[in-house]
Amino acid sequence: MKNVDVVIVGGGIVGLTTALAIRAQTSLTVAIIESQPLNTISAQPHIRVSAINAASQQLLTNLGVWPEITDSRLQAYQKMHVWDKAGFGHIDFTQQDLPSNANSKQDLGWIVENDVLRNALWQHAENDNGIVFIEQKLSSLSIGGAEVFLTIDGQMPVSAKLVIAADGANSWVRGQLDMPLSFRDYDHHALVATVQCAQGHQNTAWQVFLETGPLAFLPLYNQDQCSIVWSLPPEAAQRLKQLDNEQFNKEIIAASDGKLGQIQLVSERATFPLTMRLANDFVKQRVVLIGDAAHTIHPLAGQGVNLGLVDAAALAQTLAQSVQSELDLADPQALGHFSRWRKADASDMILAMESIKQGFALQQKLPKFIRGMGMSLVNNIPAVKQLLIKQAMGLNDNLPELAQAKDNLL
Repeated sequence: MKNVDVVIVGGGIVGLTTALAIRAQTSLTVAIIESQPLNTISAQPHIRVSAINAASQQLLTNLGVWPEITDSRLQAYQKMHVWDKAGFGHIDFTQQDLPSNANSKQDLGWIVENDVLRNALWQHAENDNGIVFIEQKLSSLSIGGAEVFLTIDGQMPVSAKLVIAADGANSWVRGQLDMPLSFRDYDHHALVATVQCAQGHQNTAWQVFLETGPLAFLPLYNQDQCSIVWSLPPEAAQRLKQLDNEQFNKEIIAASDGKLGQIQLVSERATFPLTMRLANDFVKQRVVLIGDAAHTIHPLAGQGVNLGLVDAAALAQTLAQSVQSELDLADPQALGHFSRWRKADASDMILAMESIKQGFALQQKLPKFIRGMGMSLVNNIPAVKQLLIKQAMGLNDNLPELAQAKDNLL
């Protein structure tokens, strides 16, 4: 039997970051169980991307990963433009809207392909002799008094003092332990693809609110290309997915009011359902849920991966404190504190996304003039814009625990 201190189930972005964050602060040994191999980085951008905010960028920098992705496949943006398709209202965010104590030249965020970020994290973890990879499927786990025992296809069993489930929205670990989950179908699917824009993205993240849902254009490292995330009712998403390229191009140009010029589809199209999930508790005995295994939110503001990366930093900080205090890694008080903290943060984000989504749904029922006045009012109140932009950048953290985690790792 192989013995380690911590097993992380799931070698995606959040799971790998958690392993590196734990190793950055402790000498704990970590095993990562992941059967999905790395994808080869293609010449063209992959259609699944993440929006990385300032807090996550600082975490990845301190872990030594950020420099490995900055040279080629990363795009910063300095502006955000949000508008109402059916009215004249709009909101613009720029570096000048940052809080007075922030770096006036700071980027608002970065867009990176999921595969590129995962590969960089994986390669970094492979260089750490305290991290081992088990590239097989987990078949069972049982929780004992002082350890968790795991059986793995074609491998010797593994035991650990703590198991971290970072195995995604349909978490196998969460299901095995019957950990209760609250969920709600958003009744929307996200359509994702890569498009080429005649006027270029101009280092700007664009988002238009349509009657059917928001459409975002996220700037890619090719200056004339964007990754799109189009939130639509399921039947509308399926219709757009099945259109021929020429007709799809016409519809997306019309939806975006031609603000990015002529648009051409340059990739496949994929759709996936949008569901809110929130685990009732993030901890059960010697198992901890993080990332999408613990919570999923609407992609409206691109905060899903950032929420998971804060989970990683917070859990690493919690375990470092337990090691320093010579506590069991599964100390109920320490993990209970972590669970309450992270669930509260996830709940706040879910509520914020729901409020924005419902707010725009309500606005669609108001006269165009009133809708436009409302957005224009927000656009001209610096304090409100600063609050919104701080939230998006991960700088609006009023929890003392997160401040402490940032001092130590972020």
